[in-house]
Amino acid sequence: MTDTTATHTDVMPSAIIGDEAEVAAWNALPRDEQVRRYRALFASPACSTITDDSMSDILAAARQRVAARRHA
Repeated sequence: MTDTTATHTDVMPSAIIGDEAEVAAWNALPRDEQVRRYRALFASPACSTITDDSMSDILAAARQRVAARRHA
């Protein structure tokens, strides 16, 4: 049996839907691994930082970062 987490170590939850390969890799993870990764993400220091930005501002910034990565 293969270790699914080892083959998809770079897949993390995101506010932006990735390309088909990213979505397939995320969907291939077992549910308990997806939950573990969400918990790890929300436990990170970045998730406890107070900001005056709205959710729309945060989502727009995330979309810009994704677009920049795709065109790099």
